[in-house]
Amino acid sequence: MRIDADLHIHSRYSKAVSKTMTIPNLAENARFKGLGVVGTGDILNPRWEEELLKHTDRVEEGTYELNGVKFLLTAEVEDSRRVHHVLIFPSIGTVREMRERLRPYSGDIDTEGRPHVGLSAAEIADLANELDVLIGPAHAFTPWTSLYKEYDSLKEAYGGARIHFLELGLSADSEMADVIKAHHGLTYLSNSDAHSPMPHRLGREFNRFEIEEPTFEEVRKAILKRGGRGIVLNAGLDPRLGKYHLTACSRCYSKYSIEDARAFRWRCPKCGGRIKKGVRDRILELADTSEKPRDRPPYIRLAPLAEIISMVLGKGVGTKAVRLVWERFLKEFGSEIRVLVDVPVENLAQVHDEVAKAVWAYREGKLIVVPGGGGRYGEIKLPEEIRRADVRDLEGIDVSVPSEEYRPRQVSLMEFLKPS
Repeated sequence: MRIDADLHIHSRYSKAVSKTMTIPNLAENARFKGLGVVGTGDILNPRWEEELLKHTDRVEEGTYELNGVKFLLTAEVEDSRRVHHVLIFPSIGTVREMRERLRPYSGDIDTEGRPHVGLSAAEIADLANELDVLIGPAHAFTPWTSLYKEYDSLKEAYGGARIHFLELGLSADSEMADVIKAHHGLTYLSNSDAHSPMPHRLGREFNRFEIEEPTFEEVRKAILKRGGRGIVLNAGLDPRLGKYHLTACSRCYSKYSIEDARAFRWRCPKCGGRIKKGVRDRILELADTSEKPRDRPPYIRLAPLAEIISMVLGKGVGTKAVRLVWERFLKEFGSEIRVLVDVPVENLAQVHDEVAKAVWAYREGKLIVVPGGGGRYGEIKLPEEIRRADVRDLEGIDVSVPSEEYRPRQVSLMEFLKPS
């Protein structure tokens, strides 16, 4: 069976998270989204564990259920260098043992959803492996609290400790991550890191698993690529829309090449603001291969359905109008993910022609994207050729949209000698 899963979220016990982030709300909105499996997030927090056990039934070890939605035991921890890691646990017993083992190194493990732990990445990974907990770097490429913010390689971070996956995060997709050869043997997870249970946050990034049944053991086999199980699709936001995709000034948002930013000593010549290195340039610094792993599943760039509807209806339209169209799609097709990924565009057009064309443009990579940078989000535009076309003629439209290529960079001597 194929099932969609979002394995990294947070609870109301984490900072800057909605108070509506409860187990019943998560189960309800996961069904709207089309998720069959959701990570609990924050399971190391004892109060969140209590809420999970109060509202769900145990299906089997490591797997809980409410209203048809399965919950797997997951958490995120911050290490001594403020790098974040995702943990996926095989049982509540293992959660409790991990909590006790980490308690001497954490002052907030009983109060915070995402605890800070005074251990290195390698030490946390060693403990996870000892307890048969799956571990990988969270949102590996973001400019804050990520692996590649702090380190230049997996080995530098984790030493000889095994990790089981790499979470792409909102800042990267498979194409970007695959320019680093050390990633080629790893499974990629695309998760939302949601701080709200609403469908425009929950499942905004998700993984489509090929498994026998929605349980921890089956998901574990898929992540480890065993027994014919695996991930057949990663889906998420277009990384170019991220606030830090390109290198840019954090005050006036002027964009710079990495070479110019270094030459300007990271100060904007236009306004004097600080130039922030973009995720794209950081990845290109680390790139060491142009090969692609043969078993990498496709990655589809999407956006929450409400955001697509809002783009189509225009800036002056209120949330009530957007919600009415959103509800029509869900009533007809059952979930957001079915609308975004699976339903033929001709069928979508029977509900709303313009939204159908925008969904097709997302699926086919035919949107015009103005990349973000310096702290400002990117923008998307629907090409006029698509907007004017009949849905039945979309496949024949030739829309030339610039694409970014991620390749190992050849550093020239002159670039090397530029001041940093």
